[in-house]
Amino acid sequence: MNKTEKLFPGMDSPAFSPLDMEIQGGAVTGLVGPDGAGKTTLMRMLAGLLKPSGGTIRVAGLDPINQGTELRALLGYMPQRFGLYEDLTVQENLNLYASLRGVEGEARQKSFEELLRFTSLTPFTQRLAGRLSGGMKQKLGLACALLGRPQVLLLDEPSVGVDPISRRELWEMVYQLAEEGMLILWSTSALDEAEQCRNVLLLDQGKLLYAGPPKVLTQSMEHRSYLAITPDGNKRGLLQKAISVAEISDCTIQGSAIRLILGKNANSDEAAKRLGIEQSAWAEVSPRFEDAFIDLLGGGPSKKSVLAEILEQKESKSDTPIIEAIDLTKTFGDFSATDQINFQVRRGEIFGLLGPNGAGKSTTFKMMCGLLAPSSGKALVLGMDLQRQPVSARQQLGYMAQKFSLYGDLSLGQNLSFFSGVYGLKGKRRTERVQEMVDTFNFSPMLTQAANSLPLGFKQRLALACALMHRPNILFLDEPTSGVDPLTRREFWLHINSMVEKGVTVMVTTHFMDEAEYCDRIGLIYQGRMIAQGSPDSLKEMARIADKPDPTMEDAFIHLIREYDRAKNQHRHEGTA
Repeated sequence: MNKTEKLFPGMDSPAFSPLDMEIQGGAVTGLVGPDGAGKTTLMRMLAGLLKPSGGTIRVAGLDPINQGTELRALLGYMPQRFGLYEDLTVQENLNLYASLRGVEGEARQKSFEELLRFTSLTPFTQRLAGRLSGGMKQKLGLACALLGRPQVLLLDEPSVGVDPISRRELWEMVYQLAEEGMLILWSTSALDEAEQCRNVLLLDQGKLLYAGPPKVLTQSMEHRSYLAITPDGNKRGLLQKAISVAEISDCTIQGSAIRLILGKNANSDEAAKRLGIEQSAWAEVSPRFEDAFIDLLGGGPSKKSVLAEILEQKESKSDTPIIEAIDLTKTFGDFSATDQINFQVRRGEIFGLLGPNGAGKSTTFKMMCGLLAPSSGKALVLGMDLQRQPVSARQQLGYMAQKFSLYGDLSLGQNLSFFSGVYGLKGKRRTERVQEMVDTFNFSPMLTQAANSLPLGFKQRLALACALMHRPNILFLDEPTSGVDPLTRREFWLHINSMVEKGVTVMVTTHFMDEAEYCDRIGLIYQGRMIAQGSPDSLKEMARIADKPDPTMEDAFIHLIREYDRAKNQHRHEGTA
């Protein structure tokens, strides 16, 4: 690429500033940056779907616009949104894409066999694509992109909505392709993925801020990353305090501690003193690529949540269960999506539901919200059965769906007005609540904009605002930050933690294991059963082995599922012996 830029009509500044770079094959190159950085714009220009406003682009020596036909024979592109036909089977999708790519005859059948084996989709060729799990959908998308054995593979956020096990499987497949010499550009909002790339391109507002090995950028953060533990155990209170400390550029919750990133010239002793932390509870840790990424973009949130300030204080935290699942079971015909799920969520805590795609966590979540009737068992909210007292129970709930579920054809302002009415707000009170949300999330410049046309981060903010309009006691969040960048995720969790400090109870599902660290307790669902419960630290302790003395949440997730499989297989063998 030579002085490549992209300016869209009506924009004052380019979506993509003049850029010079070269990407080599034989490895995975990561493309990272916050929402609106230009990642998808770059992908589309490389694929020949967008014409640059200036400069030149060459992919495998070809101009993507003027030599598009020749390039398409050499290039595989997997767009950000699932681009396959959900009403066709796996095999029918492969047939269609093979025809589009000109793969015929013996080569077609051989490609199908190789790709189905490569993606482990051989047993599912007759399943409709719309009924695949998130991870399987992404594998099918990858298989279709690989038809014709391309030299260049463009992957735009391929792991969004994919659980840690499927994510690792995707990585293993992509690395195998890179080792065979393929040029792979992997756009991602998951910085642990970027950390595994040979090189990364870090974009912000269409400008290239860094290009090179992720380790080099990470090493620039030496002696600036710390873990702090508060004596009273109030990690959220410590987080709120740390946000306002000048010496600290970023802070997140990590289990029972908070992770702090100091500013460039900050004094660690002074930072600890301002937080009221003893040296015994303050330890330097190795930096992560995410630390460097956030620092390069100017740091994380530096002020407290405005959203929490408008919420009144709820009842204080207590051991009284406010959400309860009792032998919760859901069957669809002969299939058991969940099997006797039991858990309790106490007032003023965050409870996380984790599990692989297709494990039953979304089914459990929908039953707890009253969106799905259980086949047996009970879902209780504040002691009320959601099936017997649905109206009373739902008045206590706020719900943010996994996929953007507001009215896309309505404007942002119309959505706020509509949902305030749905939650029973009227007159002056309704007007005031809508205006509070407009002010809190800085919605004024886009009030008349159709919800479907909003950037993903603002769509998620709008969904959260609508869920909170009636100031509920309980908030259900189904993958609230899926697909958004780390800065926006920090903003969301700042609001969530601040609301919990005000006494709101939160139940959340997520595939981001760093987000699971924010939970007070976690329930891990697999094959329709609750296979583990506990604090993030206690689950990590279960995964501590000689090879992994300091396991991450992702390590714990994978370890616990594999141990369950191992025990189940052993029991099956013993039963047939």
